[in-house]
Amino acid sequence: MTRLLKQLFNWRKYLQPVAAAIAIALIASQVAVLPALATGVYEMPLLSAGDRIWVFDKGDVLSRSSESNITSQLDNLEKQTGKEVRFVTIHRLDYGETTATFTNQLFEQWFPKKEDQTNQILLVLDTVTNSATIRTGEGVKSLLTDEIAQSVAGETLQVPLRAANKYNEALTEASSRIATVLSGEPDPGAPEVVDNIQVEGTFKKAEETDQGNATVVVVVLLVLATVIPMVTYFWYQGFS
Repeated sequence: MTRLLKQLFNWRKYLQPVAAAIAIALIASQVAVLPALATGVYEMPLLSAGDRIWVFDKGDVLSRSSESNITSQLDNLEKQTGKEVRFVTIHRLDYGETTATFTNQLFEQWFPKKEDQTNQILLVLDTVTNSATIRTGEGVKSLLTDEIAQSVAGETLQVPLRAANKYNEALTEASSRIATVLSGEPDPGAPEVVDNIQVEGTFKKAEETDQGNATVVVVVLLVLATVIPMVTYFWYQGFS
C-alpha cells in the first residue's frame, strides 16, 4: 500500500503539467468558438422591399407549423394592406451589440432608401436574452403606433417567454396582434399576466428540515471519522 501511494505521488508530478495543458487548450478552443456563434448583420441574407420572405428563424426556436402559420398570416397581410412585416430570431449578438442596434442596422441594410422603408416592420428577437426590438416605417405608424410597437416587443412577446420560453406562442401572438392592428381593427392589447400565487407554501416543514439536516451531519461526521485517520496513517507511513 505504501509503495502504491508513493507511485501515486510521483505520477501526480507528471500529470499536473499535462492536465494544465489540456485545460488551457479547452479554454482556448471555447474562446475561439464563441465569436463564431454570434450573429452579426453581415451574416444575414440579402433582402429588399417586395421580397416575400417573412420569417428568418436563425435562433431555431420555431416549430415548422408555427413558422408556416406566421408566414401565411404575414403574407396575407401584405397582399391585403401592402404592409411588410418580418420576424428575425437570432441566438447570440456580436460583442457590444444590442437588439436595438442590430435591428436598426439590419433595417437600413435591407431598406436603404426612405421610400422602401415606408411600409416596413422589422421585429428582432435575441433568444439568449429574450430581448426584442421593433423598427417601423413612417407609413405604418398611423396604425401601428410606437406605443403599440413597444407593447408588442415588451409585453406580447415577453409574457409567454417569461412563463417558460414559449417562443412559438410568443411570436404567433405577436404576429396576430400586429396583423390585427395593421388591418385597421382595434388593438387587442397585451396578454394579461396571471399571478400563480400558491396559498400554501411549498417549503419543507421545520421538523422535516431539521431531520434532513441532522441526517446529513451524522453521515458527514461518520465519513470524516473513518477517512481522516486512514489518510493520516498512510501519509505518515509514506514519508517514514
